[in-house]
Amino acid sequence: MIHRMLVGVAIAGAAIAASPLMAEPELAATVPNFRALDMHGKVVDLAAYRGKTVVLEWNNPGCPFVKKHYGTGNMQKTQAAATAQGVVWLTINSGAPGQQGHMTGPEARKFVAAEKARPTAYLLDPRGLVGKGYGAKTTPHLYIIDGRGRLVYKGGIDDRPTADVADIAGARNHVLAALAEMRAGKPVSVPETRPYGCSVKYAS
Repeated sequence: MIHRMLVGVAIAGAAIAASPLMAEPELAATVPNFRALDMHGKVVDLAAYRGKTVVLEWNNPGCPFVKKHYGTGNMQKTQAAATAQGVVWLTINSGAPGQQGHMTGPEARKFVAAEKARPTAYLLDPRGLVGKGYGAKTTPHLYIIDGRGRLVYKGGIDDRPTADVADIAGARNHVLAALAEMRAGKPVSVPETRPYGCSVKYAS
């Protein structure tokens, strides 16, 4: 059973209190569940996707490393390739109000439309409960959860930890490589890499 971790969200004007955060999930461990509002104000519950592969992507539109992957279309192509396989892709913004990258629902919708992003949902985590619960450190920071709710990959999108767009062409896309191995019934050969990018701008 997926552990419960409820993110404070407003529903019908009432806030749902968050439960105590659990330790950052380890590889092969069952991940903590969460609920959060998406950019349309709807509640997204991770547990609802049990049985499907889920990718979590931490996002900060103002980060040069995020701009590298979105400005070239690399992140969007990765999202599209994943969702075409039936993968659920949840982009998460854990930027606190007043910090770089923080967005409201309308701002997130504008970003997704302008960048032609392809996530299943764009989630808002202004209190940083989801991000801290998963140990998200950078933007971007990627996690892959298998259909049984286990963490099978965490780290960077690729093996070129720079903000240089020229590095994308020769990079190994760790996310797509892991998804291909999972689809073939193989274990993920590179289950953990060093995430790179801007630090997540959590509330102090």
